[in-house]
Amino acid sequence: MELPWVLLVLAGMGAATGLALLPYVPRVPSAALPGKLTATTFALERPCCVFDRHANASDTVWVAVAFANASATFRNPPSRADVPLYEQLLTAHSYMTLETAAATYSCSAPSPAVLRVGGDTACGGQGGRDPCNGPLPSPGPYRVKFLVMGCHGPKAETRWSDPILLRRASSPSAIDPAPVRRDSGVVVIASILASLGAVLAAAVLGAVCAEAWGSLCRRDSGTSTFARRSYRTHHIPPALPQPLPPGCRCSPPGLGCFAPRPPAPCPAE
Repeated sequence: MELPWVLLVLAGMGAATGLALLPYVPRVPSAALPGKLTATTFALERPCCVFDRHANASDTVWVAVAFANASATFRNPPSRADVPLYEQLLTAHSYMTLETAAATYSCSAPSPAVLRVGGDTACGGQGGRDPCNGPLPSPGPYRVKFLVMGCHGPKAETRWSDPILLRRASSPSAIDPAPVRRDSGVVVIASILASLGAVLAAAVLGAVCAEAWGSLCRRDSGTSTFARRSYRTHHIPPALPQPLPPGCRCSPPGLGCFAPRPPAPCPAE
């Protein structure tokens, strides 16, 4: 029952000072976005249709950023000339940035779905003349709220956001240079898998080499047979067959040729 009373008290304080307290609560987008939270920036959902009844065309909307433990002591500036600057964050623990025309947040205005706090890396070169959106110097946490300001000062404001903690960069001293120790079982399994891979590779390579060698041998064998069957000496003319002498007939192989003997005379009677 305490929370409604707190809201009523805050609304009463806003009414007493002429400042409208809007129920809108700024927040980091719930969707998974790249760079939603970094070491120096964070994204905010763009408020839509929140300020239409409390802002004119000449009014502007600011984002007030404060360390979470200093948001309760933040005081709205009475005019634009009193806006706390980014360079004062470490001493004043708060600043205001992202000055935007109120019409940008109307229901029909086409604009990006998110805002980025801390995205201007050139803030250091501006000399503090204009409010800028410089990188946040520490992880925080931070709280933010939207503030509508007119020609005569603040006109409406939203509630403070929940604490927003940025990512922390890893310290070089926290990095262990030693390799990560692995369990002996993991090492044994890795060794077995490596051995099986080597055996499989050797088997595949052996099969490929055997197939290639067999194909080469068959090709060489066919070429040699063909050469023996069709061998010719092109530089030496072939020898022509010589006629046998008259009355000479060939003997069995290896005995040469011999002339026939005349028949023996018949014996006298």
